[in-house]
Amino acid sequence: MEDSTSPKQNSLSRFAEASVEFAKLSIVWLLIILLVSLFEVIYNGIHHDLSSGFIIVLFWSWLNDLLFWLKALLLLYIVFVILFLISRKFSERIYGVFVIIMVLIQVALTFYFATALVPLGADVPSHSVEIKTTLVGSIASFLSIFSLLLLLCITAAALWILPQKFHVNRYIAVLLPILSLFVIFAGGTAMASGVDLKSEFANNLVLNKIDYFEGSTYARNHPLPHELDIYADNYIVDYSNTAPAKPISFNYVDPTNYPFLHTDTEVDVLTPLFNRTAAPPNIVIIVVEGLGRAFTDDGAYLGNFTPFIDSLSDRSLYWKNFLSEGGETSAALPSILGSLPFSKDGFSALGNNMPEHLSLLNLLKYNGYHTSFYYGGNSANNNMNVFLRKNRIDELNDEKTFPKSGYTRMPAPNGLTTRGYDDKSLFNHFLATRNEKDATPQLSVLLTASSHSPFVINEEDKYLKKFEQRLTQLNFNENQKDAHRAYKAQYASILYLDDALGGFFNSYRKRSDYKNTIFLITGSCRMPDIPMSDKLDRYHVPLIVYSPMLKQPLTISSVSTHFDIAPSLFAYLHGSYKTKGPSLVSWIGQGLDTNHNYRNLHSYPLMQEKSAIVDFIMGDYHLNQQNLFKINGEFGEDLVQDDAKLNQIKGTFNQFLQRNSAIGRGNHIVPDSIIQRYSPAKR
Repeated sequence: MEDSTSPKQNSLSRFAEASVEFAKLSIVWLLIILLVSLFEVIYNGIHHDLSSGFIIVLFWSWLNDLLFWLKALLLLYIVFVILFLISRKFSERIYGVFVIIMVLIQVALTFYFATALVPLGADVPSHSVEIKTTLVGSIASFLSIFSLLLLLCITAAALWILPQKFHVNRYIAVLLPILSLFVIFAGGTAMASGVDLKSEFANNLVLNKIDYFEGSTYARNHPLPHELDIYADNYIVDYSNTAPAKPISFNYVDPTNYPFLHTDTEVDVLTPLFNRTAAPPNIVIIVVEGLGRAFTDDGAYLGNFTPFIDSLSDRSLYWKNFLSEGGETSAALPSILGSLPFSKDGFSALGNNMPEHLSLLNLLKYNGYHTSFYYGGNSANNNMNVFLRKNRIDELNDEKTFPKSGYTRMPAPNGLTTRGYDDKSLFNHFLATRNEKDATPQLSVLLTASSHSPFVINEEDKYLKKFEQRLTQLNFNENQKDAHRAYKAQYASILYLDDALGGFFNSYRKRSDYKNTIFLITGSCRMPDIPMSDKLDRYHVPLIVYSPMLKQPLTISSVSTHFDIAPSLFAYLHGSYKTKGPSLVSWIGQGLDTNHNYRNLHSYPLMQEKSAIVDFIMGDYHLNQQNLFKINGEFGEDLVQDDAKLNQIKGTFNQFLQRNSAIGRGNHIVPDSIIQRYSPAKR
């Protein structure tokens, strides 16, 4: 008897069979994804505080997992069906291997987040050493290895057993890729994008870590087009305490060839605050690794763990609502010293392709200053050495130049290499090598290293004891103490740094050049290894300007950023000591706002991590990706819905991004004629 089934019917039957088998395996994968997320929420709930509540965090976590799963199904379905029509067993095995690999990646990213407290983004190549250190440290424990092996065994068993145990209707099976198509093209992923769990840690915890990594990688390699052709000229302000702000637009002279070049209209706001000396002052800029306002100075919401810095702030110009320009240390030097754009992955990431530019280093060297840099680690990290040499630095001191004896390296964690010399050694090395009798004015930049992951410090027992004492001094109750003890290594490193700074200043006061020195202290960024309260918290750092030359201390509530330091310092030296500079500059910053009261008159981008320029502040608003937050007078922020304001800020942000992206395409910062005059290769 002949088979009456037509080839078309056979094809439809095979197609339906493939769809059903794909649906079974995909549902198993979803269950594993949800299981890993359940493990992640429980694991982080044990080690960190889930102030938003376990159930609500798990709900949003599973919703993000479901959306990620649905987005992935369409392409997987197409590949699976093609392979299934060739060989059923082969397609099933390939899908099984894929699921096991995805689980392995998901678990690794889960442990990375549990250690770093920020999801891993697209900047793997530029942070390969730090990421390796974090991953090794987070997965090295017995519990982590056991959990990973257990989850992989569960995955393999589930793929082997479950598809045979349940039935999936063929119509539902075919519906899955259609639903995936809807999620991709109809905006289904926006369902969870506006979640605000009142804690940056919780907001990051509920993210699907693979989805986040893929999204940031795609954004890095496929930046959004910039439709606008002009840049919304930012403004600077009248810095008196009573006068209203006066918008003053930057006059960009050649935006096609020099996107950020404008006439220098910087207002000198610092001269009235200092007593003038006969000779130009020495300037010492101390960039402290991870020094966030969350745990620094009076009013820190996590408690003040820097008693010396707090005492110094009381005698200084102190900006309490100050922002770093990056969420990582890599952005610090170009932003602080040069007020420079980010390009694609951060200005220093351009390496030897950094366009020639002006900064405090080469401009002050032109004016007779001796310039130096001190760092206890390897200055090749983040291309710092390349950036500094581009700026004609006179001395570059890092771990390779430290004397063989007399200085102490930080301990090596988990058998890995040490991060270099500790902060006490850094400050002692600086003091030993700077001649206080030298009449040449000095610009020195110091970058600390001890308060950085993995937070392994010398004298650990001493500072863990000081940490416990500090908890009592801050009048914490037992619940608060237990919450802080989860990060005792981080807080101990901060106390260590604070002691190191105290010793540095005590020694410096005995030097003859102390009375003619201006010190600036700021954080490179806010340490992310202690949970953050909101998106802005990642950038919230102090700025302290201290000097015996100050007329009086001043606490400043208005907002400024790292971008504002270089233009204001140079304007001060030009106004008080007639230092010479070009009439055309490329500062992005508009200068420090010295108004006593809270206000933000700046419009600036913030680079969350390399390749992720996703934040923009403008007045009282903060744009983070597609979400708009309003900043309050306490420098916290709340998620708001204001489409008109959102579109206005997006437009201004996109205009910056257009100019910024031109730098990565080979555009110049300043003309060669200015470089040849103010930053010659040889003097």
